[in-house]
Amino acid sequence: MAHPITRAGDTSADRREQARDLIRDVLERIGDKWSVVVICQLSDTTRRFNELRRMSAPITQRMLSTTLRGLERDGLVTRTVHDTTPPRVDYALTPRGLSLLKVVRDLAGWAEDNASGILESRTAFDAR
Repeated sequence: MAHPITRAGDTSADRREQARDLIRDVLERIGDKWSVVVICQLSDTTRRFNELRRMSAPITQRMLSTTLRGLERDGLVTRTVHDTTPPRVDYALTPRGLSLLKVVRDLAGWAEDNASGILESRTAFDAR
């Protein structure tokens, strides 16, 4: 994914294109199914990696690591390493992540409210 950087001398058209690229990039991140799952799993508490992995099955360890790293990079998740043996790493939503949680919950509620109608539409479409 490209990450736009504003440079001296950029025109307003360049800045608009960079903003569009950033918006597409962010929507790609938060529209990813695993990002939504992880955000929901972190909704009410801090969780450890393996706890998130169990709760988010069948996500792979690699995909969870990639997802968490992307969410952390975008400022949606914090990663706290505790100096213990063995090392303990906790993940939690940031205030920005919590604000996204509301949107994700609203979207999930919409999907739940409309699931039967969508199923009927799919059945009718597939019967054509």
